[in-house]
Amino acid sequence: MDKKLVIAMVGLPARGKSTMARKIAGTLKRDEVNVRIFNNGDIRRQLSPENTSGPELFSPENPEGVKFREKCARINLGSAREFLKTKGGVAIIDAANVTCRRRKLIRETFPDFPILFIECMNTDEEALEANLERKAFLKEFRHLSREKALDSFLKRIDFYESVYEPLHEERNFILVDSFEGCILQDKLTDLLPYYDRIRDLITTRIVRNLFLVRHGETYFNLENRIGGDSDLTDKGLAQASGLAEYFANERIPIIFTSNYKRTLQTAAPIAEKQEHCSIISLPEFNEIYAGVCDGMTYSEIREEMPEVAASRKKDKYDYVYPDGEGYVTMEKRIHRGLQKVFYLNNYDDNIMIVGHRAVNRMILSDFVFRPKDEVPYIYMPQNRYYHIQVDPHKKIFELKPYAPKAD
Repeated sequence: MDKKLVIAMVGLPARGKSTMARKIAGTLKRDEVNVRIFNNGDIRRQLSPENTSGPELFSPENPEGVKFREKCARINLGSAREFLKTKGGVAIIDAANVTCRRRKLIRETFPDFPILFIECMNTDEEALEANLERKAFLKEFRHLSREKALDSFLKRIDFYESVYEPLHEERNFILVDSFEGCILQDKLTDLLPYYDRIRDLITTRIVRNLFLVRHGETYFNLENRIGGDSDLTDKGLAQASGLAEYFANERIPIIFTSNYKRTLQTAAPIAEKQEHCSIISLPEFNEIYAGVCDGMTYSEIREEMPEVAASRKKDKYDYVYPDGEGYVTMEKRIHRGLQKVFYLNNYDDNIMIVGHRAVNRMILSDFVFRPKDEVPYIYMPQNRYYHIQVDPHKKIFELKPYAPKAD
């Protein structure tokens, strides 16, 4: 039974369990480990394709629902056991497993295999709310309106919360903040295979494909004005259409933008070329606010506020506009925006961010080490995009054109 392991996910719905399971499985597979995810929900949807979205199925006061979900769990655990008894190395049980009774069933099913429980939680209410909004677009809710789907899912969570029992008596467990990507608590009683690797994966950001795009040309760009909320020019709209055509064959389930029109107008045609693509606007990705200089040209600033121009030129990264922001003050909000992106995005999905010049510079510097005094000068064109891949085995960083001829 050497190198065999059961990983049982634990946590309320929408806390990042499935994403964490895929993250662990994907990397262990690259390490040539035979790993498979066993999802209770998949069994439930197979056995009852017409009865998966109603919250009453998850009520602890519904005997038929309890019995049915117990049946699904036993089938799923049985499949995982058969997998481990043959050539399987790691079986990941992807389910809520929020009661001591259910976790006891897991231990009884695998008396001869080591078990690691990984509990996912999230205390960031804003990120959780955004994740819940996404759940309304799940396949099992497509016959419902967005409002009814969300209401159904929230009621489902309430039922899980009513019986929720945190980990405490399990021999081996890790408590994870899935939003922050950090380990809050762990307990190791047995010698577990892959344990160090799993801890590393939990705390490591893994990016399958991140497409970092700057918005198309705006009227403010033509006038060399900073900030504002300008619309795209005809050329900018053509650039957005070019991006849409270029990425039409890439699956992009979510496009993250700022709250400004220029990023939304760039993202819209890209989303239209996708199937079931959501646009999520994050204020954390709003362009650097120039305060009293917002809307001015750089020439006007040099002429009317020479002290501002001189001070910023001397230390562009640490300079903060009067009543505004600087690169240095954007650090926390950009970091928080990225946390939201990776919390809301599934591990194996492509990611697109349509941002601004300064914002994208900050995002890029989060992946590719650049001294802070170099960050304000990172090249951020409007006719190319940055492609980023990061995993425990490699890091790829490339600037690519999205049209045959860059203009």
